[in-house]
Amino acid sequence: MTDGPSFGFDTLQIHAGARPDPATGARQVPIYQTTAYVFRDAEHAAALFNLQEVGYIYSRLTNPTVAALQERVATLEGGAGAVCCSSGHAAQIMALFPIMEPGRNVVVSTRLYGGSITQFSQTIKRFGWSAKFVDFDDMDAVAAAIDEDTRAVFCESIANPGGYITDLDAAAKVADAAGLPLIVDNTSATPYLCRPIEHGATLVVHSMTKYLTGNGTVTGGVVVDSGNFDWSASDKFPSLSAPEPAYHGLKFHETFGPLAFTFHGIAIGLRDLGMTLNPQAAHYTLMGIETLSLRMQRHVENAKRVASWLENHPAVEQVTYAGLASSPYNDRVARICPNGAGGLFTVGLKGGYDACVKFVDSLEIFSHVANLGDTRSLVIHSASTTHRQLTEEQQIAAGAAPNVVRISIGIEDANDLIADLDQALGKASA
Repeated sequence: MTDGPSFGFDTLQIHAGARPDPATGARQVPIYQTTAYVFRDAEHAAALFNLQEVGYIYSRLTNPTVAALQERVATLEGGAGAVCCSSGHAAQIMALFPIMEPGRNVVVSTRLYGGSITQFSQTIKRFGWSAKFVDFDDMDAVAAAIDEDTRAVFCESIANPGGYITDLDAAAKVADAAGLPLIVDNTSATPYLCRPIEHGATLVVHSMTKYLTGNGTVTGGVVVDSGNFDWSASDKFPSLSAPEPAYHGLKFHETFGPLAFTFHGIAIGLRDLGMTLNPQAAHYTLMGIETLSLRMQRHVENAKRVASWLENHPAVEQVTYAGLASSPYNDRVARICPNGAGGLFTVGLKGGYDACVKFVDSLEIFSHVANLGDTRSLVIHSASTTHRQLTEEQQIAAGAAPNVVRISIGIEDANDLIADLDQALGKASA
């Protein structure tokens, strides 16, 4: 099929990137479980290695199953291209790798997944990079944090764990004024609920492990390139604008234009970092995306109903779901996430830390796991797990205070979920 604006989301999530296999006619994308690919001749091999021709060399770089997934996600996000990798954390490093250098920094939101906070505050220091954490509800503070060494602005569309919705239009305006790319983690929203590129994002990253796959079977990540950023407008991004020694002085932006970041991600990022997505994981994710819109509709429907019920429970202090009229982020739903506020939020319990632990241990339908975005409803006490490595001040800033439980609402019967929550809250507050 020809992917284009004439096709709706429901059609593209099934057909984008998928064509009948030319050798067998197989309708589903085959799992190309192969390491290498035979070259037509020596001239063909040389052209591939010199980036003069697009094709398959070695599955650390490119693979037909993974390529189909890259095309599908890029199409759904409205991007020019995409690079898949082994996990969401890998995607974040892949997104930063072409634009950062030792001594450079990235301005990031305080409201991030706990593992991302650790990655930005600790791990990237090993590359000589640093991060400045800022509350993205204060765009003046975001602008003030940007300095001559800043190379990117990073946030989540729907923040994990609290479900807070970021004002992407305002963030993009700040990034544009500084001549910097805005990188948006769209994991919690998916392109069905939010398309960050339409709000000015340069790059979009996903942990495909979550809603895109939707069945809790594999890990995977992706970086989607909008193709809209001018990497040659300044000397801040030499990896994309300056001659590349490994390719005889080729300039990625000059040569590949809107696909410069995508080609760099494959030819340099995957080549040297090796954060490759395996074809079987790509296959599972492709199948998951086929039902993405149907699942997200149910996630949103259930989340709104469950959050409304929880908000009125005597044991509950606060519910952070942006889909509630009481949420300070509710006015952003229609503008940023027009199809709904997602299925992720937190619940603050009046009984504090101990009540949270008892509550989690008492649930029966909800699975106590370190994951989100599954068809199954999931729960975790972030302060003692995913955000355990943070100080209490950092936990509160991230929306993961000690008295808070993160809930990922699945697609089960909402009545059953409410009944399970009710009995667990009763035990936790007894």
